[in-house]
Amino acid sequence: MTVIVLTNCPAGLRGFLTRWLLEISPGVFLGAPTARVRDILWDEVRTYSSQGRALLAYHTNNEQGFTFRTHDHSWHPTDHEGLTLLHRPANPTAPRPTTEPPHQGWSKAAKRRRFGR
Repeated sequence: MTVIVLTNCPAGLRGFLTRWLLEISPGVFLGAPTARVRDILWDEVRTYSSQGRALLAYHTNNEQGFTFRTHDHSWHPTDHEGLTLLHRPANPTAPRPTTEPPHQGWSKAAKRRRFGR
């Protein structure tokens, strides 16, 4: 079993992959090609994906039962004690939560409820 996921890739590449795989959802291809055909397809995906991203997952004889490859993806496969995991880098542009101390005293709403207007 082979799964290829494309993001932001040319329509011609999607059409090319439909010759050997089924497109079960936009950009998600599924099939059972031979290892040789799978490697040729992956080379074509890497060549023609232009600015897009691609992910290949396929069945293999290891402890997980599958392996995967990525192309121009921010998440990278890393080996952790024999298991292949995807390393997701921290987002440096995301706003960090502020660690301001909580406000002491009564809120304005609580003062209105307790003491009236």
